[in-house]
Amino acid sequence: MATADVGDDVFGEDPTINRLESLAASMLGKETGVFVPSGTQSNLIGILAHCARGDEYLVGQRAHCYKWEGGGAAVLGSVQPQPIEMLDDGTMDLEVLAGYIKPQPSLNHFATSRLLALENTHDGQVLPQTYVKAAQDIAREAGLATHLDGARLFNAAVAQNISGADIAEGFDTVSMCLSKGLGAPVGSVLVGPEELIHQARRWRKMVGGGMRQAGILAAAGIYALENNVDRLADDHRRANDLENGLQAIDRVSVEYRATNMVFVTVDIAVDAVDSFNDVLTDAGIAVRGGPSYRLVTHLGIDDEAITSTIDAFAQAAGSV
Repeated sequence: MATADVGDDVFGEDPTINRLESLAASMLGKETGVFVPSGTQSNLIGILAHCARGDEYLVGQRAHCYKWEGGGAAVLGSVQPQPIEMLDDGTMDLEVLAGYIKPQPSLNHFATSRLLALENTHDGQVLPQTYVKAAQDIAREAGLATHLDGARLFNAAVAQNISGADIAEGFDTVSMCLSKGLGAPVGSVLVGPEELIHQARRWRKMVGGGMRQAGILAAAGIYALENNVDRLADDHRRANDLENGLQAIDRVSVEYRATNMVFVTVDIAVDAVDSFNDVLTDAGIAVRGGPSYRLVTHLGIDDEAITSTIDAFAQAAGSV
């Protein structure tokens, strides 16, 4: 990062940004890409590149780009989200999905269904490739474009022993985080065809994502893509070790584990949560919420950290 060649990315003159965008697009089988500060902004400009005022995007009701991104597409783009019930495995019933697509022409009664947005992984869960293809087919037959929130798409790829391009196949645009398990300190890339990315780049400027000498950030992203994809398997293994260790603790129930995430619930009263968390904090394990927790392994978590976390949960569970 300290030695990165830099320039003005707003004018397309930062060589390290340009290299990162080309690398990401190539790895995901798309024409080009645009670098943004966050996954939330990447999803936002992707949706706005597809949809105009009065359009809608269809999306799972617990998906990140519907539930966790501040309603940006609706607030900033006048694009209506159509949330759809999700099943426990992160998928949607495809018949239900098809039923939510608005008929066109609609005698002006409905928003115009324009885009289907999927998320892979969702809460660590990998979407089956057959499901993704079937959902894409439904969208395509109805004239909808498709967007993938692939914040952790390489986790899905590594878990299935396939490429990132396989995960991205069939989607018009794909958002990918360079942080998360890949370990870069900041940044995401939106990839897709030239025309859509050109529109997304204009939206990036409008929502404040245009940066100047940002090659120092892109250098970290390049390193992450070139060095930290295969090592995601270590995160998955450590999540499995964490699951096994926590299952042996009284009052700790593992709800499920998927790729690099472990979801647990501790059998304690609500008024004991703060005391439970204090024990974890004193042991060097920072948490928030409770009594249900999402534990995520990543580049900064080694085998010793897994052991320490298991020991801290055992100590906390025995103290409240």
